[in-house]
Amino acid sequence: MVAWVSIEKRNAEPVAEAEEQPGDDVGQREDQEHHPPADLHQSGEYVEQDTKNLHLGCRLRATIEWTDDDLYWDPSVYPYNEVILPVSKVWTPDIFVTNGISASTQNSFRDLIVFSNGTLRHRVVMAAEVNCEFNLFNYPFAEDECPVAIETWSTQGCGTTMDIGNVEVFDGSHGDWETVGAYLHSESEEQYYISVVLKIRQQNPFITLMLPSILLILADMVSFALPLGCGERNSFKVTLVLSFTMFLLILNDHLPGDSECGPVIKNHFCVCLVMLVVSMLVSMVLTRVAKDGGLIFCCSARGAKPASKQRRADEEVKVDVSVIQLGNSEENEMHRKLADFLDAIKTKEAECDRNEALADRIDKTFFWFYFILGTLYFCAMITVMVLYECKVNHLDFW
Repeated sequence: MVAWVSIEKRNAEPVAEAEEQPGDDVGQREDQEHHPPADLHQSGEYVEQDTKNLHLGCRLRATIEWTDDDLYWDPSVYPYNEVILPVSKVWTPDIFVTNGISASTQNSFRDLIVFSNGTLRHRVVMAAEVNCEFNLFNYPFAEDECPVAIETWSTQGCGTTMDIGNVEVFDGSHGDWETVGAYLHSESEEQYYISVVLKIRQQNPFITLMLPSILLILADMVSFALPLGCGERNSFKVTLVLSFTMFLLILNDHLPGDSECGPVIKNHFCVCLVMLVVSMLVSMVLTRVAKDGGLIFCCSARGAKPASKQRRADEEVKVDVSVIQLGNSEENEMHRKLADFLDAIKTKEAECDRNEALADRIDKTFFWFYFILGTLYFCAMITVMVLYECKVNHLDFW
């Protein structure tokens, strides 16, 4: 950012003479006389956006120009148009970042230039970290502004005033964030702030956050093609749930922090996890339905015999079949028992076929419900992320 600022120092009427402290430099003291107007040319650059902690890092480079009548001389008497003086020997205006969490100012050079008309030119570098209540509701499609409030010291008529001119942006692309522009605003004659408009680059967050969740849900939908009778489907769905859980644990330290407009993508991940778990549970229940024909786990399904009784009946039939019968009546009895055994097998196979058909119908119905609901949900979520606007008060520090 590049800004033109004018600064004017103001002093209140003195109520008592200022006592000179030992060791004070003459150029460092603020005398009680009116100090003439000053101009300041300020530049800055955007450094980085801390999405997790909602902090904006800035590096401000300022070229300060102001006029001091005490340093004016006549070039016809002293044939020099400009001289170089140490910074520590003259008064320099101070610039502050009002909403800065931490800030440090350093002189770019140990000297400054003084012109014959009393104009001084000096360069400083400010590194500031600004607390920014950024709107992350639409993350990773977020775009919002962050104010950087700049002011000088002033109270009850004492101090300096500031007037900022044009603002330009340079070096505004760092990491996933891009500086769209910087615009100057003024709340009053003494309150100025530069609104830095930031926009996240959507490609990287979309690939690392949205795309994995979409692919996992898609893989879960395709897993309905696996048969219910085998355990591969349930094992695959359990693997998907565990994979998504590990995915969330890994991204926990990288997702944006909570704020007034927190990211809706966190709710999106919760919904995806619920969908995967529900799909896994339905698949397990349908496996039970395909085997026993019922949904009750604590007791046997209706019409189904206990496994122990069924095994004893089969063993009795096998024993009877293996015995060599003599006589027509006994032979007829053996044929009757053999026919009953074969009928029981056919009845059991028919019952299994009915159970599998019932489970297959429920499975297909749930699949289409799951597919339509998942598709509508992803379309609605992406629409909300792109179009919905959440309002944030960025100037609550004043």
